[in-house]
Amino acid sequence: MKIRLLFILSLLFINVQAFSFNNENKSRNERKVNFGIKAGFNSSMFLISSFRIKDVTISDFQNNYKIGYLASTFVRFNIDKHFIQPEISYNVNKCEIVFDKLGAQHPDLDPDYAAINSKICSIDIPLLYGYNVIKQDHYGLSLFVGPKLYCIWNSLSQINFENFDQRGIYEELYPFNVSVVVGVGVNISRIFFDFRYEQGLHNISRKVTYDNINTDGSIGISNMILHRREQVLSFSFGFLF
Repeated sequence: MKIRLLFILSLLFINVQAFSFNNENKSRNERKVNFGIKAGFNSSMFLISSFRIKDVTISDFQNNYKIGYLASTFVRFNIDKHFIQPEISYNVNKCEIVFDKLGAQHPDLDPDYAAINSKICSIDIPLLYGYNVIKQDHYGLSLFVGPKLYCIWNSLSQINFENFDQRGIYEELYPFNVSVVVGVGVNISRIFFDFRYEQGLHNISRKVTYDNINTDGSIGISNMILHRREQVLSFSFGFLF
């Protein structure tokens, strides 16, 4: 008798918990404002429109993806199936650009490879518009798009020029940059997964300089032309409150 009573009470407890869980998820989906946190990984490359070292124009590049990471918090304003989502995040993007520094102008010579290794840290502020394609109970599928303003944290960023003939190479990046973001999000209860593609809208490299020894032995400064835009794929997961 006691075993039956315990069994019945256990079933009642499970049903009550399931009912509460479903109601909680339903109320969460119906909230006008949600908060969220997320973390994840990214892979970036650079679209180079112009690269010139002295009289040599570099036109062939190989982008070697490296894994970076991100952490973010956001607030979501819900309007039926639509939402507006401002975010703030810390991003670390890594990429290696490898090229033949002799360029295509010297096809008779063996290639001599050089590389630019970039680790760019930034504070990002996307402003996204989203639409919930599916929004039922504790399942959801959304599409989103919007601009992103990001501020490069120069003191934490690192750019290394490897196997260059020039010495004292220094690249100065624009501190503020803009990109466009498109993506898809999937949520199961409070857990969500986020896939994004980001495209930089303009050149992030303000100038590249290097030391140049003059005929009188003094050291001057020369310029190297490098125009590049950032392109990023990212995956993240987090919690919606």
